[in-house]
Amino acid sequence: MPFISTKTNVSVPKDKEKELKERLGEAIAIIPGKSENWLMLAIEGDVPMYFQGDDSKPVAFIEVKIFGNASSDVYKNMTKELTNIYGDILGVPADRMYIRYFGSADWGWNGNNF
Repeated sequence: MPFISTKTNVSVPKDKEKELKERLGEAIAIIPGKSENWLMLAIEGDVPMYFQGDDSKPVAFIEVKIFGNASSDVYKNMTKELTNIYGDILGVPADRMYIRYFGSADWGWNGNNF
């Protein structure tokens, strides 16, 4: 039950959105027990965003939410991969993105909780 939410001030045309979807689908496997089969994504481009008081350069805020939890080492590896993905596809520099991880034992799906 992973969910990756992306907010960026960069325009994300359909081809870039598809590339993000594919790369994020592969990357989620870095987290043990997670796969694209359960991955949900939200990608918001052209969002007015400021970082260090500046809105003229690419910036992104990424949230990764999972059922359960993972170790700091796993999240470190995921951060490295996400930094590469958003840099490659959207041109967001590593020092202009934040990545936040959330784990929870309370996830609902299909009228029930896991």
